[in-house]
Amino acid sequence: MRNAALTLGVIGGIIGMIVGFFSFGYVEFVRWFGEIEDLAHQVDNEALIQGVSLFAPLLAIAGGAMARSEAAVGGVLMLASAAGMYWAFGFGAFTMFPIAMCGLGGVLALAARRPDPA
Repeated sequence: MRNAALTLGVIGGIIGMIVGFFSFGYVEFVRWFGEIEDLAHQVDNEALIQGVSLFAPLLAIAGGAMARSEAAVGGVLMLASAAGMYWAFGFGAFTMFPIAMCGLGGVLALAARRPDPA
């Protein structure tokens, strides 16, 4: 279970990095060039989007990396990452996989009571 949590956390974090990169870039694009009617409007909370774009993938990757040695801490980090992505970006076509992977990885890490057999 710890190996599955590790894999899900790292992959979810990498996909979350892609979503975060484009979200951060969208906020900066609209800030620099202004809103474009019927195409690009600024988000309500720029700092939230940009903060979660940076920290949620980091939490997922760190949680996945910790899943083998410190499963409880890694699981909490992955669940925090999934909650942050859901809170900032919502659940949609581009966020469903990183949210689901981080959430499942967190649950698996928390459910791992003892080390995986070798």
